[in-house]
Amino acid sequence: MPHYNYLIVGGGMTADAATSGIREIDSSGTIGLISLEPDGPYDRPPLTKGLWKNQPFDAIWRHIRGRNVQLHLGRKVEAIDPQHKRLTDDHQNRYTFDKLLLATGGTPRRLTFGGEEIIYYRTVGDYRRLRALTEKSRRFAVIGGGFIGSEIAAALAMNQKEVVLLFPGTGIGGHLFPPDLAEFLNNFYRRKGVEVLTGESAAELENRGGQLVLKTRSEREVMVDSVVAGLGIEPNVELARLAGLTVTEGIEVDEFLRTNQPDIYAAGDVAAFHNPALGKRLRVEHEDNANTMGRLAGRNMAGKAEPYHHLPFFYSDLFELGYEAVGELDARLQTVADWKEPYREGVIYYLREGRVRGVLLWNVWGQVDAARQLIAEPGPFRPEDLKGRLPGPG
Repeated sequence: MPHYNYLIVGGGMTADAATSGIREIDSSGTIGLISLEPDGPYDRPPLTKGLWKNQPFDAIWRHIRGRNVQLHLGRKVEAIDPQHKRLTDDHQNRYTFDKLLLATGGTPRRLTFGGEEIIYYRTVGDYRRLRALTEKSRRFAVIGGGFIGSEIAAALAMNQKEVVLLFPGTGIGGHLFPPDLAEFLNNFYRRKGVEVLTGESAAELENRGGQLVLKTRSEREVMVDSVVAGLGIEPNVELARLAGLTVTEGIEVDEFLRTNQPDIYAAGDVAAFHNPALGKRLRVEHEDNANTMGRLAGRNMAGKAEPYHHLPFFYSDLFELGYEAVGELDARLQTVADWKEPYREGVIYYLREGRVRGVLLWNVWGQVDAARQLIAEPGPFRPEDLKGRLPGPG
């Protein structure tokens, strides 16, 4: 039964960042990492971005092995015994620990049909499978108009594939963006050759003589060679729940990223943390949060007591367009658009009760910290107060 000073469940960016944080404070403590994936930690954003724009595949790998971490790959943790500081994996191996970090991430939401014919895009294994399919397939259906769906549809189209993008909403990124920007994106994708089907939900998948037929609830039939889905994730909280940890929308942590069990921490996609600037508990599924929160969790496990008050940002690439965003991007909030060039360059502010709750920097760069400062201000702000508040460089 191996014993570790620091044991990490999960093998993603958060887990890797935690090992870095630990090593900043403790150069010799033993670290173990248990991951369901067969691959060691890697950068996830290139799976829908850079790898489709000729970024070298080997550039995605993180350099965790240089930190003297014992990796246990292809293993699923099935039980945690907080009292005895012990856990068990699906091979019936047992491990003991002094400090434990749950960086268990999330599992893609799945449709009730289609089985393994549908790629629920999330891992490097999914990338390998889809990349191989592009060598022999011409026409792809992408289900979902959120982050994964919009990015992978763009990636496939940029690689000269025929793409049908379908989702139940009215616009690409419709839950994030004001209706006029979402409608612009619909037309922008269509000009790029993507067939955009709004208000459509996938209902059935049939293999008809080697050709896949995706049927929608409106009884439309879409003939394709392959199907990819990006329907969001469900945070992997069941292990924490069974261990008696407090779970709401995620595993609840205090400002030092500790759960309600002594010496058990949580970070990354799965952790629900309180953010002072927004005055609410958040669960964030993006790279900046994974890296920053993971590193701080590692430092705190190794003896520091540094509060996590960071407001993460996120970003996306959609063909030649790109954006960075901070805070709450919710299309239901009041929005104030300040365009330098409509839909090509500008800033959109999201307001609730006179306070800025989120900022979308559309093809505007170098303004993330300024956006964070604006969100932290008490206001109240009127729409006219925000014009020109965060101009882009130049």
